[in-house]
Amino acid sequence: MTRQGGPVENASGLGDAFSAQDHVFSKKELLDVGYVPDPSHIVARNEEIRRLATALNPAITGDDPSNVFLYGKTGTGKSLCARYTTNRIVAAASENDVTVGRVIVDCSQENTETRAVRATARGLNDPEETDVTVPESGYGRSRYYSLLWEVLDDRFDVAFVVLDEIDCLDGTDFLMQLSRATEAKKLRHCSVGIVGISNKIKYRDRLEERVKSSLQERELVFTPYDREALREIVRSRLDAFDSGVLSDDAVSECASLAAEEHGDARKAINLLRHTGELAANEGADTITADHVREARTLAERDRVRALLAGATAQQKAALLSVVSLALVEKTRTFKTAEVYAAYEDICADAGLETLSKRRVHDLLREWEFLEVLEIERTGDGRARGSYLQHRLLEDPSVVRSVFDQSDRFAGVGFTSGTVTTTWSNI
Repeated sequence: MTRQGGPVENASGLGDAFSAQDHVFSKKELLDVGYVPDPSHIVARNEEIRRLATALNPAITGDDPSNVFLYGKTGTGKSLCARYTTNRIVAAASENDVTVGRVIVDCSQENTETRAVRATARGLNDPEETDVTVPESGYGRSRYYSLLWEVLDDRFDVAFVVLDEIDCLDGTDFLMQLSRATEAKKLRHCSVGIVGISNKIKYRDRLEERVKSSLQERELVFTPYDREALREIVRSRLDAFDSGVLSDDAVSECASLAAEEHGDARKAINLLRHTGELAANEGADTITADHVREARTLAERDRVRALLAGATAQQKAALLSVVSLALVEKTRTFKTAEVYAAYEDICADAGLETLSKRRVHDLLREWEFLEVLEIERTGDGRARGSYLQHRLLEDPSVVRSVFDQSDRFAGVGFTSGTVTTTWSNI
């Protein structure tokens, strides 16, 4: 095609969207979710690393390490510290002529016993060294276990099995097999250390007593990062930007917003990435605190829109009941009775069938799973007034703005006390 009057991009007004935006980013990959920072950039986790290293330290001399479970909310550095510490132990052991292996299993993907043992065996195996092939399919669970024991004894004195998102693993048989492999004579000389990682701090309560007895694990709880730690984490990614582009105000604002809302390092870094992209699209030479605030709103709205896109009308009505209350009452935590009353009004206004309180509770639990809500029981027991509290984790005004774009729920009202409220007058 012959171009007349200049490039097609300029004629259509899309030129900037397809040009390299290198006036903001220099190493954008430093802001990728999967990027693992070097040890000098691990912030505010020295004590957790020290305690984890102490538990795993016997492996350096070929002795049995302790099993350790790491708990904490998403983005608090659990996986990062587990990777760093086990790597250091592997390196230190090699200096003592002790061979230590490590495999990281993502239990959100390898969520059955068979998948988990297969992934562990494949991750630890080296076919050229063992003459063992671990196929992706075609074998039963017991055969995969046999291959795993063979690989472990052939290659290692000690092996770390890091089970990320261990709470997604179906059942506890895999933990039982790993923790009792030596006792059950499955392994001749290799010992296994389990590092479990979960954001469900009550995961251990789900384990059978025989599993708890076998594991004898230590526990480490990772608290959310505070503002100062998040500021250091954000500053550790300065190399992602051209020199002088990221202002100190933007760094502070990014850290402050993250500390106030979640203490999640991943979300803070993701916000920083969105902020840089927004500034680049605007052609800005400096990233300011205003860019951070605008990027947060846009990112939250896009995320909520994606969640709502796959939700049913009843799921939306259940969530809208909590959002509605939050906007009117100026708080984010409500009892079940309050939520259900708002839900009934919303259903009436939207022309939806009203479900039972138990079914609505199930719908709210689904939002809890997606980390939109947090539900906990409070009080001193059912006989003493125990009840559930539903806490909205999202900004209600952002969620409302997405609902405003919904044909079914735009303008839907509800009753709070004696005041009937609609979207238009909130």
